[in-house]
Amino acid sequence: MPVDADAPDKPAKPGKSGNAGKPGKSAKGRSGEGDGPALPSTTDLLSVAVRALGGSERPGQVRMAQSVQRAIDAGDHVAVQAGTGTGKSLAYLVPAIRQAMISGSAVVVSTATIALQRQLVDRDLPRLADALAPELPHKPDFAILKGRRNYLCRYKVTAGWPEDEPDQLFDPREVSATGRMVQRIQEWAETTETGDRDELVPGVNEQAWRQFSVSARECLGAQRCPSGAECFAELARERAGKVDVVVTNHALLAIDAMEEFEVLPEHDVVVVDEAHELVDRVTSVVTDELSGAAVGLAVRRVAKLIEQATADRLQEAGETLEALLGAAPAGRVDDLPPVLGTTLALVRDSAAACITALGPRGGDRSGGAARDAGKDAEEMGLRKAAFNALDEVHDTAQRMLDAYGHEREIDRAEVVWLLEATDRRPATLRVAPLSVAGMLRDNLFGDRTVVLTSATLALGGSFDGLARQWGLGEPAAADGGAETKGAGWTGLDVGSPFDHPRSGILYVAKHLPQPGRDGLPQPYLDEIAELIEAAGGRTLGLFSSMRAAKAATEALRDRLDFPLLCQGDDSTMLLVKQFAEDEPTCLFGTLSLWQGVDVPGPSLRLVIIDRIPFPRPDDPLTSARQRHVAAKGGNGFMSVAATHAALLLAQGAGRLLRSQTDKGVVAILDPRLETARYGSFLRASLPPFWSTNDPALVRGALKRLATG
Repeated sequence: MPVDADAPDKPAKPGKSGNAGKPGKSAKGRSGEGDGPALPSTTDLLSVAVRALGGSERPGQVRMAQSVQRAIDAGDHVAVQAGTGTGKSLAYLVPAIRQAMISGSAVVVSTATIALQRQLVDRDLPRLADALAPELPHKPDFAILKGRRNYLCRYKVTAGWPEDEPDQLFDPREVSATGRMVQRIQEWAETTETGDRDELVPGVNEQAWRQFSVSARECLGAQRCPSGAECFAELARERAGKVDVVVTNHALLAIDAMEEFEVLPEHDVVVVDEAHELVDRVTSVVTDELSGAAVGLAVRRVAKLIEQATADRLQEAGETLEALLGAAPAGRVDDLPPVLGTTLALVRDSAAACITALGPRGGDRSGGAARDAGKDAEEMGLRKAAFNALDEVHDTAQRMLDAYGHEREIDRAEVVWLLEATDRRPATLRVAPLSVAGMLRDNLFGDRTVVLTSATLALGGSFDGLARQWGLGEPAAADGGAETKGAGWTGLDVGSPFDHPRSGILYVAKHLPQPGRDGLPQPYLDEIAELIEAAGGRTLGLFSSMRAAKAATEALRDRLDFPLLCQGDDSTMLLVKQFAEDEPTCLFGTLSLWQGVDVPGPSLRLVIIDRIPFPRPDDPLTSARQRHVAAKGGNGFMSVAATHAALLLAQGAGRLLRSQTDKGVVAILDPRLETARYGSFLRASLPPFWSTNDPALVRGALKRLATG
């Protein structure tokens, strides 16, 4: 039952700090045995669920469920590392559902990927609801909560709203293809019962969809919109407010915590699955950008609503910005050049003049005279779209100006950088926070229990790194590396049901040269070929860049007797399917494959990682964060770059064992994992495979697996 999240008609959150105005933990009561209806314990409910689903008890799953229940009872937070095969979804869903029954409010489950959302809603939750129904006051119900942009806007289908982009910015063939998509959306709009974009198969591009959807800020509101009574998003959100478990994503979770309007139903427990991606997803939500094209869009939206001279001022400011950015070098902008400062101020002030010229936000500008309701709503829609575009331009320009003027690096809060122009994007300035820890601490963790879980949280054997990034603070105590306690939070590693030393080998090619910047050295290509031949194909190659993945594919495709696929040859989903279904096939790719491949069985016996996946040294945000940590007396490299690499390495290595019968090798070709001082930190983040540096031994093991 897909539903929407954005609800601009709800009252704003006062203060926005600590989620003021939302019910705190004491408002709903906790889930102790004396509160609410008498229910079986979490352990008993988990046993019922496991038996009903035909599974067997897993110690790690039980420990995790009990830890989640303790956190709910105490009103604290818990971070749980649970390896593949633990059954972590069940371990957090059972106490979450129990809490929803007791408190009467929904529990929110947030994921990073659509795949996990679909798994929860299509498989895990329906089966679990059936299993637990006899033990609970009612059968648990659930919904996916989506952003308003994912739903067809009934009013926009018929209203004359301006398009976001002029056709001349696009290749004529692309315009034609988009036109066909627009026609298909219009036909679908006449029959759809949900308005959910996911119903459109095949899908449509963003350019086409934007013409039929609105953001929460653009929405007129159900009370003012002529189509408000039948709004797909409002109807979906109404259904969402009545369920026990709401499944959403990290971006929407961040929007709910940080925006001025309510998005999610009232809740006092949040489960953040795939929590290793939380910081990056939140950072994306709070990153703003500014370009000449963005200013031009604001001008087009406001031009017919105000005096031409006022709109022309903004147009000229946007053209000045576009010319300036087009001539400037890409990269981090540490010090504000006077000409850029003057231009940003000009853009800000011109946008402010347009906002003033538009007059009051909302309301009737006709002096109370009777008007046609449709015309009134159409004008309101055009005005709201104009306000939204102008606010974005004004506030982003001001935010960029505010990023400067600090005497010390330690006082800097944000970083600004310039992206060079591409075929699909003009030169663009971006601004992002150096840390989201304070935002998360105040707005997400402030007044509710948060459960954070993933197969990869204890980096370097410790929860400290991610806990600091989340804003949870330093740990107060530790227990043998398995449990970490901090002020108001606990970190727990429940392990994995896999016998890693018996099932897998970690091979570090210590004899190879250090990787350089000029692509894959020939010894690396030779090593990859020898390993794949020994494995009989069956290889997932994870590369630090798409350039390296393509270079390896081109160099080895004719050299090997096995089918070799490369990310980009087709959709990633189809490539993974082909890889899984044909045992000898190999698949090479980059970032999405490091975390998005689940291929149990004999089709995957070898995972090759070409180099330690440090962020690029010239990455503006990462490098700025490193410098900021160093200015505060910390180790910027270890806190940022090494933590990033450890997370990806652990995720990549985790592709090997996906079922109890899986066996194989993780081969890391970068010798720095053995020779560099930071190598021990990175190795401590990896699963506890049996390790070796002997290439002959590894090739022999792979050959035995291939023939056995």
